[in-house]
Amino acid sequence: MIHLIALRRANAKRWANARLTRNFASVAKHLVALGAKTRYRNVEAKTGVPWAVIAVIHERESSQDWTGSLAQGDPWNGISVHVPAGRGPFSSWEDAAIDALVNCAPHAAHNKDWSIGGTLTKLEEYNGLGYASRDRPSPYLWSGTDQYLSGKYTRDGVYDPNAVDSQLGCAGLLLAMMTLDPTITFTGVTIRPAAASTAPVSPTSPKPSSRDVAKPLPPSITNPAKGSIGAAIASVLSAILSTFKRK
Repeated sequence: MIHLIALRRANAKRWANARLTRNFASVAKHLVALGAKTRYRNVEAKTGVPWAVIAVIHERESSQDWTGSLAQGDPWNGISVHVPAGRGPFSSWEDAAIDALVNCAPHAAHNKDWSIGGTLTKLEEYNGLGYASRDRPSPYLWSGTDQYLSGKYTRDGVYDPNAVDSQLGCAGLLLAMMTLDPTITFTGVTIRPAAASTAPVSPTSPKPSSRDVAKPLPPSITNPAKGSIGAAIASVLSAILSTFKRK
C-alpha cells in the first residue's frame, strides 16, 4: 500500500535537490506561449487545476498535440481506446481536458493540495503508482533530471529496470517553465536558477586583480613620456640612425 503523505514528502525532497540533465528550454517555451497558456487557463477556470500542471500533462500524454486528449493522448473527437477507455467523443480539446480532470482517475480537479509535494504526487498518480510501489522515482516526473537514471514500464504490468524514459518529466518541465513565467508558483517554493539550468555549470574564471593587470612602464631615457623633450630628442636620434643604416 502506497502512503501518499510519505510520497508527497519524498517528491518535495527530490524537487529541492533536482537538477536538469537534458535540454528542457524549447519544450518549456511552447508550454508557456501565450496562445497555449490561454487555453490551459480556460481549463483551469473550470476545474481548479493549475494551468501549468495541465500543460505538463498535455506534454506527457500527447507531446502538446491539440488533437490528443489530456486523458491518454487518444483523439478527443473519437471514443478513447487506451486507459481511461470509452471516453468521448468531445466537441473540443478543452471539453476533453475538463472530463479527464474531473471525471477520470486520479480526479485532479478534486485535489486541494497544490504545494509542490502535493502537485508532484498528483501528477505521479495521474500516470500510476507502480514506481512508488517499487520505491523508485517515477520517470513521468523525473525523467531528464538527476533524480532519475533508469527503470520504466514498457507496457502494462511489464517493468524493465534498464529501460530509460526518453520523454521529459513533469518536474523538470515545471522547473524550466518557472524560469520563463514568474506567475507559476507553488506554496513555499521559489525557483532555483541552478537547478533549472539545462547546461553543465562551468567554473567561473576569476576577475583579474589589480596585481594581475599589466601596468605601463614609468618614463625613462629608453621610454620617454609622450610629448616631452626626451621624446623629441629620441625621435631625432632615431631619424639619424635610420639615415646611417641606409648608407
